[in-house]
Amino acid sequence: MTKLVGLSAVGLIIVMVPLSYVMIPRFDLAYNRLDSTAPATISKQTSILEEKEIIPPDTRPVIKHVPLPEQIKAIYMTSCVAGTPSFRNKLVTLIEETEINAVVIDIKDYSGTISFPPVSTAWQPAWENARCGTRDMQEFITILHEKDIFVIARMTVFQDPFYAVKHPELAVLKFSDGSVWHDYKGLSFIDVASKPYWDHILELAVNAYNIGFDEINLDYVRYPSDGNMQDISFPHTDKSEYAGDKQANLEAFFKYLNERLDDVNLYTSVKHENTGRASTTPYTSVDLFGMTTTNFDDLSIGQVQDRAAPYFDFIAPMVYPSHYPKSFLGLGNPNDYPYKVVNYAMQAGVNRMVASTTPMQGFLHERIGTSTPAVYSKPVYTANRFRTWIQDFDYGGDYDAVDVRAQIQASYDVGVMSFMIWAPSNIYTRDALLKPGASEIIAVGQ
Repeated sequence: MTKLVGLSAVGLIIVMVPLSYVMIPRFDLAYNRLDSTAPATISKQTSILEEKEIIPPDTRPVIKHVPLPEQIKAIYMTSCVAGTPSFRNKLVTLIEETEINAVVIDIKDYSGTISFPPVSTAWQPAWENARCGTRDMQEFITILHEKDIFVIARMTVFQDPFYAVKHPELAVLKFSDGSVWHDYKGLSFIDVASKPYWDHILELAVNAYNIGFDEINLDYVRYPSDGNMQDISFPHTDKSEYAGDKQANLEAFFKYLNERLDDVNLYTSVKHENTGRASTTPYTSVDLFGMTTTNFDDLSIGQVQDRAAPYFDFIAPMVYPSHYPKSFLGLGNPNDYPYKVVNYAMQAGVNRMVASTTPMQGFLHERIGTSTPAVYSKPVYTANRFRTWIQDFDYGGDYDAVDVRAQIQASYDVGVMSFMIWAPSNIYTRDALLKPGASEIIAVGQ
């Protein structure tokens, strides 16, 4: 830098001053970075910035589930037996001493009442007027889980005389006078397309999962069939988006419930552990008429196997031989041929499950070409999506250990490896069941 310092006789004197002597502001780079060389005040600010939010401990009740077994081998328990300790303990002993590893317990039966005290206030009347049940359902489930037993909650859906009386505006009605319709057993139904009822059912399913049930099983998901069908009307179905279409309205219910039950936010009041999968949501299954595996119509009740399969983890056809007509397969009395009936019915179902096409229309089906009759593409599943309902009751025949075991083998022989045994009496044929760990005759499924 050059600086003028004065004048003399000899002229202008120029003095050169070195740059280092000039007074300029000094900037310490340590102030511009957050490191160990910064002043203490900066380090303190840094520690405050880096302090993490303190998360309070999770104090929610813990529900410890039993993961889904590779093979489900279940028996059924009514709400009355669940509420009778001496009887239910006998069934628990049966499970422990045989190959059975799961139990299906009624939480809502044909009466429309429920078998355990609910959290939901909307379901409280159905508990207060319960036909049967138990106050210690949650404790009972814990005992079952401690014994490594998978626990399934069965709920009848649209067969609901308790709710229909209180809400006739949602019920199936008589065409003649608009009063609530009843079947030949005196039971009434809710119209499948009554959407407010969908959320009612959802609420009970959530309650059941949050007290420990591992799976939700739906039964009576259908339109009624065994009453005066000449004097019946379905006001909600007729006015729905799918006016008068039973199949479509039932599939709409399946779709809605599937989407809602997959919402993890519904179950956050408790902490679900040991579910055996990434999701903290319940497994789901649905019971269908046995003939849904062989019929390509909806049996006038809305049920179609191809339209139910996408919305549940498992499909459980009730292929009880006693429920087939004498004309089935030309066998005469189907009760005399339990293996043939179950084997044929389940093989037909498996064939449809693994097929990529169907003659049945559906929300997830796309028509292929313009041929008549129509052919649609469909989702493909394996035989593992099936569970077989096995008959262990003497309706139309005398079922012994050979007959019960024959049905189980018939299911195995088509590759359906899981089963659930139905005995409304809850008295099961022990000799039809193997000891724990005993070898089985299992054919390779097709």
